[in-house]
Amino acid sequence: MSIRTTHRALLSRLLPDDQPDDLAVRQGQFHVVVIGSDRVVCLPRTRAAAARLPQRAVALHALAGLDLGFRTPEPLLQGGDHGTEGVPFLVLSRIPGEPLETDALDEARVVDTVAAQYAVLLSALARAGTDEAVRAVLPRAEEGQWRRFAENVRAELLPLMSDGGRLRAERELAALDGLPHLTRAVVHGDLGAENVLWEWTHGLPRLSGVLDWDDVALSDPAEDLAAIGAGHGPEFLERVLALGGRSDRGLLTRVAAIRGTFALQQALSAIRDGDEEELADGLADYR
Repeated sequence: MSIRTTHRALLSRLLPDDQPDDLAVRQGQFHVVVIGSDRVVCLPRTRAAAARLPQRAVALHALAGLDLGFRTPEPLLQGGDHGTEGVPFLVLSRIPGEPLETDALDEARVVDTVAAQYAVLLSALARAGTDEAVRAVLPRAEEGQWRRFAENVRAELLPLMSDGGRLRAERELAALDGLPHLTRAVVHGDLGAENVLWEWTHGLPRLSGVLDWDDVALSDPAEDLAAIGAGHGPEFLERVLALGGRSDRGLLTRVAAIRGTFALQQALSAIRDGDEEELADGLADYR
């Protein structure tokens, strides 16, 4: 049964200008997102994701108050108590635009335009990391986070892998040894191509906004660069780095190490949230 049916009454109240049967629905790692004409409703997929909604709203309020040069979703309403059928939800403003199509970067002038805007985006997040109001509400990456991550993967995920999968995971975890503890920039944490929206003008895309700030933290910009490389390829990432004046070897080493753990990060979050579907997807190449 579709979520438009199971939550019909709730969606009708939260999105009164839309017909429930016409609503688009997208499923992310942590939420099911129901898209209305001018706002969206985030419905957490697990209890753990529901418990994180208040902190997500606080972070989005802080980001909305900044001049980042692009739009972020603004919290409009949060609920889950009396009068809302006990269903936890977060209503956000809708940002216009769409993710880039797969073949959008086949044209050189589009590549240059998009790469330049990614470089500006990353610079804006770096500046936001110096804002005291932002630093007061966003979580900081914990010192030793990668060491603990490796320990948790070994304890919780390695038993679910094949022998070959365990060898692969150990190689990827070894690459994390010695990564520095950095908290100087705002890091989106999941800057995949599907979370970056664009509008087209005169044949060129313009960055309109960034979605899905569930993992936002004060951390290492290499995390976002790794996601850009995963979404658009290594040559595009090199272009972004060059435009942003970021080409030191240490950064590239960190980017490569972090990118190698993306599937393990997905699987670890999934097993802790009790999300069997995301767990199976994250471990697909380790079994």
